[in-house]
Amino acid sequence: MNSLSIFGTSSDAGKSTLAFSITYLLHKKGINVAPFKAQNVSNNSVVTDKENGEIAIPQAFAAEAIELPTRADFNPILLKSGGASRAHMILNGKSIGDTDVWEYYRNMKKLRPIVKKAFTNLLQEFDCIVAEGAGSPVELNLMNKDLSNIYVAQEFQTKIILVADIQRGGVFASIYGVYNLLPKKLQKNVIGVIVNKFQGDMSLFDEGVSIIENEFKIPVLGVVPYKPFNLGFEDSASLMNYSQENSNAIIKVGVIKLPHISNFTDFEPLVVDKEIELSFITNPSEIASCDTLIIPGSKRVIDDFEWLKQRGFEEKLKDKKQKIIAICGGYEMMFEKILDPFEVESKIKEIKTFGRLKGEVVFQKEKIVQKGCYNLFGVMVEGYEIHNGVSKKRAKQKQNIYGTFVHGIFESDALRYKLFTQLNENYQGYNFKEFKAKAIANFAQHIDTHIDMKTITKALYE
Repeated sequence: MNSLSIFGTSSDAGKSTLAFSITYLLHKKGINVAPFKAQNVSNNSVVTDKENGEIAIPQAFAAEAIELPTRADFNPILLKSGGASRAHMILNGKSIGDTDVWEYYRNMKKLRPIVKKAFTNLLQEFDCIVAEGAGSPVELNLMNKDLSNIYVAQEFQTKIILVADIQRGGVFASIYGVYNLLPKKLQKNVIGVIVNKFQGDMSLFDEGVSIIENEFKIPVLGVVPYKPFNLGFEDSASLMNYSQENSNAIIKVGVIKLPHISNFTDFEPLVVDKEIELSFITNPSEIASCDTLIIPGSKRVIDDFEWLKQRGFEEKLKDKKQKIIAICGGYEMMFEKILDPFEVESKIKEIKTFGRLKGEVVFQKEKIVQKGCYNLFGVMVEGYEIHNGVSKKRAKQKQNIYGTFVHGIFESDALRYKLFTQLNENYQGYNFKEFKAKAIANFAQHIDTHIDMKTITKALYE
């Protein structure tokens, strides 16, 4: 059986949601399938089930949707933002530290075998791999350095689906251009194109379908109407596209949108909570309208702490009356000081922080990457940790602060109820696990209704 590559004709075309949906639908057809992305660039990662490694959200989300234990092979290379021209590199789930971006591109000969081994490992267990691409597959100056698109498609002769975002404009040019710039051998593997994120009268694009099929000679596998999906955010750009139904909200929560915000899937249970109005704020003047503030995780804690001071947040965050939920990097900022003796994150080896919690945080060379069940504020919570900073306690509650290193805490119905009933006693809460399962099934059904899964499946068996 063939594997499948999902190529976007541009960035943010909807590859992740299409890849997850097709993985889910193939699984429902009884096909032994697994998600894959050779290289991800994202600060949003989770801890895997199998080896306590790090992989990016989309592949973990797709695996969890079909109840498949997560593993590093699903995303063998992950890059997180570093300093100027640098990135934090994770190979096979394990951190190897920062690397120069140009050095990374010069190391393709060393990186390709890592991708090949991960994909080959999966082929030994699964009949079909759904490999998500990255950006556009035809950046001509980078094609020989492209791991997620061209390399995987050529090495494993995957079938290919193109995904085009009609909201961006220029959809015909992007489809025609990407297809015709692909290597000729790969053009033969293209099953067709999915036109994504359509809004309005579908019949208005009937002529568009005819043009693509008859003039471009590319089959149209479907035109998918836009449907919000507030789960599985890959990056901060996709996060900002969330939509809420909060006309009946009784609590206002503000998340400070740090420049290096990470693990922002922490807030998905709040985005879909009809009793919560969630907003991402960048100005201290916005705090007055919030019942509580969340200081999120950060890939560059000291840099983001300095940004908060420069933006004028310091007075509010030091005010003991200010209600705060601080997670990971945000939690570290609440202590009296941060020490970075090994320059893990910064050349600054010691800095005084907001001082709402006694003690200090020390950055260690070895990153803590683990998942488990934690007793947080009197509630047992399933979550995970990804951090270099350590303090005496994994979590602290003092006056108006709840702080913890643990991510994923809002997925706990019991913890959400405890935290938010203290803000408003009328808060009822909801079952997030049940909501998530229904949302996944409904979105996959939406995709199934509007794409030709029969043709896709047939091509995989050719």
